[in-house]
Amino acid sequence: MKINLNPEAIPTKISTKVSTKIIVALDVPSATEAINLCDRLPQVDFWKIGLELFIADGVTVLRELKTRNKRIFLDLKLHDIPNTVASACRVATKYGADFLTIHAAGGGAMMQAAQAEVQDSSTQLLAVSLLTSISATALADDLKVGLDIPEYVSQMVLLARASGLQGAVCSPHEAAKLRSLLGDDFCLVTPGVRPSGAAVGDQSRVMTPRQAIAAGANYLVIGRPITAAVDPITAWEQICQECI
Repeated sequence: MKINLNPEAIPTKISTKVSTKIIVALDVPSATEAINLCDRLPQVDFWKIGLELFIADGVTVLRELKTRNKRIFLDLKLHDIPNTVASACRVATKYGADFLTIHAAGGGAMMQAAQAEVQDSSTQLLAVSLLTSISATALADDLKVGLDIPEYVSQMVLLARASGLQGAVCSPHEAAKLRSLLGDDFCLVTPGVRPSGAAVGDQSRVMTPRQAIAAGANYLVIGRPITAAVDPITAWEQICQECI
């Protein structure tokens, strides 16, 4: 059963604590649409900018978010030779993003080079362990990886930590194991989070917000269940309530 809530229905103390854990994905094709969503959801503190929006008009949106004192997750999933990724990371730090993603599959040398470029900035690198759209069958049949998903993700994240990174992106299904391996100081960001009853879409390894937090996630990335809702404010409030 869905519960319709108004802002007064959620205690301010709890809402503030929960809202800091949720990164809302601005998965829209233009700066105008992105800024309109920000206007409609002023209570959101942390926004994700992915490839589509970044290529369309990323600099405009990044500057607008910084003007509004919002936190930024720049989800570019960089994956190239070490020098190219390092150079891209050096440029990306100028945007003042809080998080920036690179693919762990790029290898230790690539991640070390990237980390060296952000070391003295305010930007934290996150290693993407495995896309949440990849199923066990796809990992084995398409990518020809002989490990199961939990083991493969663990290996990628351990490699990221050995390369100097202090955070990773993983499915909520791998969060508990990674938390036990890496302790409380390592940052885990989990996409593939869907509120109860929401469509799974193109994600194959999902959990509810409450389950993901219980599994050890520091931050939840949630997009369409909020931004594509008829009433994004109510959707946001319901998800905050579900996290409690």
